[in-house]
Amino acid sequence: MIVSIVSPVYKAENIVDELVSRLENVLNSMQVDYEIILVDDCSPDSSWLKIVANSKRNNKVRGIKLSRNFGQHHAITAGLDASIGNWVVVMDCDLQDRPEEIVSLYTKAITGYDIVFGRRVIRQDKWIKRMSSLLFYKAFAYLSGVPQDGTIANFGIYSRKVITAINTMREPMRAFAPMAKWVGFTRTAIDVQHAERFEGTTSYNWSKLINLALDISIAYSEKPLRLAVKAGLTISLLAFLYALYNVFAYMLGWIQVSGYASIIISIWFFSGLIIFILGILGLYIGKIFDSVKGRPLYLVDETI
Repeated sequence: MIVSIVSPVYKAENIVDELVSRLENVLNSMQVDYEIILVDDCSPDSSWLKIVANSKRNNKVRGIKLSRNFGQHHAITAGLDASIGNWVVVMDCDLQDRPEEIVSLYTKAITGYDIVFGRRVIRQDKWIKRMSSLLFYKAFAYLSGVPQDGTIANFGIYSRKVITAINTMREPMRAFAPMAKWVGFTRTAIDVQHAERFEGTTSYNWSKLINLALDISIAYSEKPLRLAVKAGLTISLLAFLYALYNVFAYMLGWIQVSGYASIIISIWFFSGLIIFILGILGLYIGKIFDSVKGRPLYLVDETI
Protein backbone atom coordinates (compact mmCIF):
# COMPACT_ATOMS: atom_id res chain seq x y z
CA MET A 1 0.00 0.00 0.00
CA ILE A 2 1.46 3.35 -1.10
CA VAL A 3 0.14 6.69 0.14
CA SER A 4 1.03 9.72 -1.96
CA ILE A 5 1.06 13.19 -0.43
CA VAL A 6 0.62 16.01 -2.95
CA SER A 7 1.24 19.56 -1.80
CA PRO A 8 1.73 22.71 -3.91
CA VAL A 9 4.49 24.93 -2.55
CA TYR A 10 4.70 28.70 -2.89
CA LYS A 11 6.64 31.12 -0.68
CA ALA A 12 7.23 28.39 1.91
CA GLU A 13 11.00 28.24 2.36
CA ASN A 14 10.59 28.35 6.13
CA ILE A 15 7.81 25.77 6.15
CA VAL A 16 9.08 22.94 3.93
CA ASP A 17 11.37 21.36 6.55
CA GLU A 18 8.63 21.31 9.20
CA LEU A 19 6.07 20.02 6.70
CA VAL A 20 8.28 17.11 5.58
CA SER A 21 9.31 16.25 9.15
CA ARG A 22 5.74 16.03 10.40
CA LEU A 23 4.63 14.06 7.34
CA GLU A 24 7.46 11.57 7.84
CA ASN A 25 6.49 11.04 11.48
CA VAL A 26 2.83 10.49 10.63
CA LEU A 27 3.40 8.20 7.65
CA ASN A 28 6.00 6.10 9.47
CA SER A 29 3.58 5.64 12.36
CA MET A 30 0.96 4.38 9.90
CA GLN A 31 3.42 1.72 8.69
CA VAL A 32 2.67 2.31 5.00
CA ASP A 33 4.96 2.94 2.09
CA TYR A 34 4.68 6.53 0.94
CA GLU A 35 5.87 9.31 -1.31
CA ILE A 36 5.78 13.04 -0.61
CA ILE A 37 5.37 15.10 -3.79
CA LEU A 38 6.11 18.79 -3.36
CA VAL A 39 5.31 20.95 -6.39
CA ASP A 40 7.17 24.26 -6.44
CA ASP A 41 4.91 26.68 -8.32
CA CYS A 42 7.93 28.78 -9.35
CA SER A 43 8.19 30.27 -5.87
CA PRO A 44 10.31 33.46 -5.76
CA ASP A 45 12.06 32.40 -2.54
CA SER A 46 14.30 29.41 -1.72
CA SER A 47 11.49 26.85 -1.49
CA TRP A 48 13.00 24.72 -4.26
CA LEU A 49 16.35 24.52 -2.51
CA LYS A 50 14.57 23.29 0.62
CA ILE A 51 12.71 20.67 -1.41
CA VAL A 52 15.98 19.51 -2.99
CA ALA A 53 17.66 19.22 0.41
CA ASN A 54 14.82 17.12 1.82
CA SER A 55 14.77 14.92 -1.27
CA LYS A 56 18.49 14.21 -0.94
CA ARG A 57 17.97 13.32 2.72
CA ASN A 58 14.92 11.12 2.05
CA ASN A 59 14.44 9.62 -1.41
CA LYS A 60 10.71 9.29 -0.75
CA VAL A 61 10.45 13.05 -1.08
CA ARG A 62 9.92 14.00 -4.72
CA GLY A 63 10.18 17.54 -6.04
CA ILE A 64 8.64 19.08 -9.15
CA LYS A 65 9.55 22.63 -10.14
CA LEU A 66 7.23 24.35 -12.62
CA SER A 67 8.66 26.67 -15.27
CA ARG A 68 6.52 29.60 -14.09
CA ASN A 69 3.73 30.35 -11.66
CA PHE A 70 0.74 28.42 -13.03
CA GLY A 71 -1.41 28.67 -9.90
CA GLN A 72 -2.27 26.39 -6.99
CA HIS A 73 -4.69 24.09 -8.78
CA HIS A 74 -2.42 23.58 -11.78
CA ALA A 75 0.38 22.71 -9.37
CA ILE A 76 -1.91 20.17 -7.72
CA THR A 77 -2.56 18.70 -11.17
CA ALA A 78 1.18 18.29 -11.74
CA GLY A 79 1.47 16.42 -8.45
CA LEU A 80 -1.52 14.18 -9.22
CA ASP A 81 -0.07 13.31 -12.63
CA ALA A 82 3.19 12.24 -10.99
CA SER A 83 1.64 10.33 -8.08
CA ILE A 84 1.60 6.51 -7.99
CA GLY A 85 -0.09 5.87 -4.64
CA ASN A 86 -3.12 3.69 -4.05
CA TRP A 87 -4.33 6.59 -1.92
CA VAL A 88 -3.52 10.26 -2.54
CA VAL A 89 -3.70 12.99 0.08
CA VAL A 90 -3.96 16.56 -1.22
CA MET A 91 -3.05 19.28 1.26
CA ASP A 92 -1.75 22.84 1.44
CA CYS A 93 1.84 23.41 2.45
CA ASP A 94 1.18 26.10 5.07
CA LEU A 95 0.39 23.45 7.76
CA GLN A 96 -3.13 24.74 8.30
CA ASP A 97 -3.99 21.27 7.00
CA ARG A 98 -2.44 19.30 9.86
CA PRO A 99 -0.43 16.21 8.75
CA GLU A 100 -1.58 14.42 11.91
CA GLU A 101 -5.15 14.36 10.53
CA ILE A 102 -4.06 12.04 7.70
CA VAL A 103 -4.39 9.09 10.08
CA SER A 104 -8.09 9.82 10.63
CA LEU A 105 -8.69 10.38 6.91
CA TYR A 106 -6.98 7.10 5.98
CA THR A 107 -8.73 5.13 8.72
CA LYS A 108 -12.10 6.36 7.46
CA ALA A 109 -11.25 5.77 3.80
CA ILE A 110 -10.35 2.08 4.19
CA THR A 111 -13.80 1.39 5.67
CA GLY A 112 -15.23 1.68 2.17
CA TYR A 113 -14.96 5.24 0.84
CA ASP A 114 -13.19 6.49 -2.29
CA ILE A 115 -13.12 10.10 -1.08
CA VAL A 116 -12.86 11.42 2.47
CA PHE A 117 -12.86 15.20 2.76
CA GLY A 118 -11.45 17.02 5.77
CA ARG A 119 -14.16 19.29 7.15
CA ARG A 120 -12.72 22.40 8.86
CA VAL A 121 -15.42 23.05 11.45
CA ILE A 122 -13.48 25.73 13.32
CA ARG A 123 -11.30 27.65 10.87
CA GLN A 124 -8.22 29.42 12.20
CA ASP A 125 -8.39 32.22 9.67
CA LYS A 126 -8.99 35.92 10.01
CA TRP A 127 -12.60 37.07 10.09
CA ILE A 128 -12.45 38.73 6.68
CA LYS A 129 -11.13 35.54 5.03
CA ARG A 130 -13.84 33.43 6.65
CA MET A 131 -16.55 35.85 5.50
CA SER A 132 -15.18 36.08 1.95
CA SER A 133 -15.03 32.29 1.78
CA LEU A 134 -18.61 32.03 3.04
CA LEU A 135 -19.85 34.52 0.43
CA PHE A 136 -17.91 32.72 -2.30
CA TYR A 137 -19.41 29.31 -1.52
CA LYS A 138 -22.93 30.73 -1.28
CA ALA A 139 -22.54 32.45 -4.64
CA PHE A 140 -20.99 29.33 -6.18
CA ALA A 141 -23.80 27.14 -4.85
CA TYR A 142 -26.37 29.50 -6.36
CA LEU A 143 -24.65 29.71 -9.74
CA SER A 144 -23.86 25.99 -10.00
CA GLY A 145 -27.14 24.74 -8.54
CA VAL A 146 -25.16 22.28 -6.41
CA PRO A 147 -25.05 22.60 -2.58
CA GLN A 148 -21.58 23.62 -1.39
CA ASP A 149 -19.95 23.15 1.99
CA GLY A 150 -17.66 26.06 2.82
CA THR A 151 -15.84 24.01 5.46
CA ILE A 152 -14.45 21.64 2.81
CA ALA A 153 -11.50 22.61 0.60
CA ASN A 154 -8.73 20.54 -1.01
CA PHE A 155 -7.63 18.63 2.09
CA GLY A 156 -8.70 15.01 1.89
CA ILE A 157 -7.73 11.51 0.83
CA TYR A 158 -8.67 10.08 -2.56
CA SER A 159 -8.47 6.57 -4.01
CA ARG A 160 -6.48 5.83 -7.14
CA LYS A 161 -9.60 5.47 -9.32
CA VAL A 162 -10.75 8.94 -8.22
CA ILE A 163 -7.37 10.44 -9.12
CA THR A 164 -7.38 8.60 -12.45
CA ALA A 165 -10.82 10.07 -13.21
CA ILE A 166 -9.72 13.58 -12.23
CA ASN A 167 -6.58 13.28 -14.36
CA THR A 168 -8.73 12.72 -17.45
CA MET A 169 -10.21 16.20 -16.98
CA ARG A 170 -7.76 18.48 -18.81
CA GLU A 171 -9.73 21.73 -19.01
CA PRO A 172 -7.57 24.79 -18.31
CA MET A 173 -9.91 26.12 -15.61
CA ARG A 174 -8.80 24.08 -12.61
CA ALA A 175 -10.44 23.78 -9.21
CA PHE A 176 -9.55 20.56 -7.43
CA ALA A 177 -12.33 20.31 -4.83
CA PRO A 178 -15.23 20.86 -7.31
CA MET A 179 -13.59 18.38 -9.69
CA ALA A 180 -13.34 15.79 -6.90
CA LYS A 181 -17.03 16.28 -6.14
CA TRP A 182 -18.02 16.13 -9.81
CA VAL A 183 -16.47 12.70 -10.51
CA GLY A 184 -18.78 11.07 -7.97
CA PHE A 185 -17.81 7.78 -6.29
CA THR A 186 -18.51 7.00 -2.64
CA ARG A 187 -17.52 9.90 -0.44
CA THR A 188 -17.89 11.30 3.03
CA ALA A 189 -16.39 14.00 5.23
CA ILE A 190 -14.96 13.98 8.74
CA ASP A 191 -14.18 16.82 11.10
CA VAL A 192 -10.51 17.79 11.23
CA GLN A 193 -8.67 20.32 13.33
CA HIS A 194 -7.69 23.39 11.38
CA ALA A 195 -4.44 25.05 12.45
CA GLU A 196 -3.10 28.56 12.16
CA ARG A 197 -0.72 29.26 9.32
CA PHE A 198 2.79 28.15 10.34
CA GLU A 199 4.53 31.20 8.89
CA GLY A 200 3.86 34.12 6.56
CA THR A 201 0.60 35.19 4.95
CA THR A 202 -1.59 33.72 2.26
CA SER A 203 -0.70 34.48 -1.37
CA TYR A 204 -4.39 34.75 -2.27
CA ASN A 205 -5.32 38.43 -2.49
CA TRP A 206 -8.77 39.76 -3.39
CA SER A 207 -7.91 39.90 -7.09
CA LYS A 208 -6.90 36.22 -7.18
CA LEU A 209 -9.98 35.19 -5.17
CA ILE A 210 -12.33 37.05 -7.53
CA ASN A 211 -10.61 35.56 -10.61
CA LEU A 212 -10.83 32.07 -9.07
CA ALA A 213 -14.52 32.58 -8.29
CA LEU A 214 -15.22 33.71 -11.86
CA ASP A 215 -13.26 30.79 -13.35
CA ILE A 216 -15.05 28.20 -11.20
CA SER A 217 -18.50 29.71 -11.83
CA ILE A 218 -17.97 29.79 -15.57
CA ALA A 219 -16.33 26.35 -15.71
CA TYR A 220 -19.05 24.58 -13.75
CA SER A 221 -22.20 26.49 -14.57
CA GLU A 222 -24.09 28.16 -17.41
CA LYS A 223 -26.38 29.90 -14.95
CA PRO A 224 -24.81 33.38 -15.50
CA LEU A 225 -25.95 33.14 -19.12
CA ARG A 226 -29.44 32.07 -18.05
CA LEU A 227 -29.60 34.94 -15.56
CA ALA A 228 -28.61 37.36 -18.32
CA VAL A 229 -31.44 36.05 -20.52
CA LYS A 230 -33.93 36.34 -17.65
CA ALA A 231 -32.75 39.87 -16.86
CA GLY A 232 -33.16 40.87 -20.50
CA LEU A 233 -36.66 39.41 -20.70
CA THR A 234 -37.70 41.00 -17.41
CA ILE A 235 -36.50 44.45 -18.44
CA SER A 236 -38.13 44.09 -21.85
CA LEU A 237 -41.43 43.24 -20.16
CA LEU A 238 -41.13 46.19 -17.78
CA ALA A 239 -40.28 48.49 -20.72
CA PHE A 240 -43.34 47.25 -22.61
CA LEU A 241 -45.60 47.86 -19.62
CA TYR A 242 -44.09 51.30 -19.13
CA ALA A 243 -44.71 52.10 -22.80
CA LEU A 244 -48.38 51.11 -22.42
CA TYR A 245 -48.64 53.33 -19.36
CA ASN A 246 -47.21 56.28 -21.29
CA VAL A 247 -49.70 55.78 -24.13
CA PHE A 248 -52.64 55.84 -21.74
CA ALA A 249 -51.14 58.73 -19.77
CA TYR A 250 -50.75 60.75 -22.98
CA MET A 251 -54.33 60.02 -24.05
CA LEU A 252 -55.64 61.08 -20.65
CA GLY A 253 -53.53 64.23 -20.63
CA TRP A 254 -51.47 63.28 -17.59
CA ILE A 255 -48.13 64.06 -19.27
CA GLN A 256 -47.47 67.79 -19.19
CA VAL A 257 -43.67 68.03 -19.62
CA SER A 258 -41.39 65.37 -21.17
CA GLY A 259 -38.83 64.09 -18.63
CA TYR A 260 -35.17 64.67 -19.38
CA ALA A 261 -33.89 62.91 -16.24
CA SER A 262 -35.78 59.69 -16.97
CA ILE A 263 -34.23 59.50 -20.43
CA ILE A 264 -30.67 59.91 -19.13
CA ILE A 265 -31.26 57.37 -16.36
CA SER A 266 -32.69 54.88 -18.85
CA ILE A 267 -29.72 55.33 -21.19
CA TRP A 268 -27.18 54.76 -18.42
CA PHE A 269 -29.11 51.82 -16.99
CA PHE A 270 -29.60 49.94 -20.24
CA SER A 271 -26.08 50.73 -21.45
CA GLY A 272 -24.65 49.28 -18.24
CA LEU A 273 -26.89 46.22 -18.56
CA ILE A 274 -25.81 45.62 -22.16
CA ILE A 275 -22.12 45.95 -21.26
CA PHE A 276 -22.64 43.58 -18.32
CA ILE A 277 -24.26 40.91 -20.50
CA LEU A 278 -21.59 41.32 -23.18
CA GLY A 279 -18.98 40.91 -20.44
CA ILE A 280 -20.51 37.59 -19.36
CA LEU A 281 -20.53 36.38 -22.96
CA GLY A 282 -16.94 37.58 -23.37
CA LEU A 283 -15.81 35.57 -20.33
CA TYR A 284 -17.34 32.38 -21.71
CA ILE A 285 -15.87 32.99 -25.16
CA GLY A 286 -12.47 33.73 -23.62
CA LYS A 287 -12.52 30.46 -21.69
CA ILE A 288 -13.52 28.59 -24.85
CA PHE A 289 -10.58 30.26 -26.61
CA ASP A 290 -8.22 29.12 -23.86
CA SER A 291 -9.56 25.56 -24.12
CA VAL A 292 -9.32 25.17 -27.90
CA LYS A 293 -5.67 26.26 -27.95
CA GLY A 294 -4.86 22.96 -26.27
CA ARG A 295 -1.82 24.22 -24.37
CA PRO A 296 -0.40 22.06 -21.56
CA LEU A 297 -1.77 22.70 -18.09
CA TYR A 298 1.75 23.19 -16.74
CA LEU A 299 5.40 22.96 -17.80
CA VAL A 300 8.03 21.27 -15.66
CA ASP A 301 11.41 22.97 -15.32
CA GLU A 302 13.13 20.44 -13.03
CA THR A 303 12.39 17.31 -11.00
CA ILE A 304 14.20 15.50 -8.24
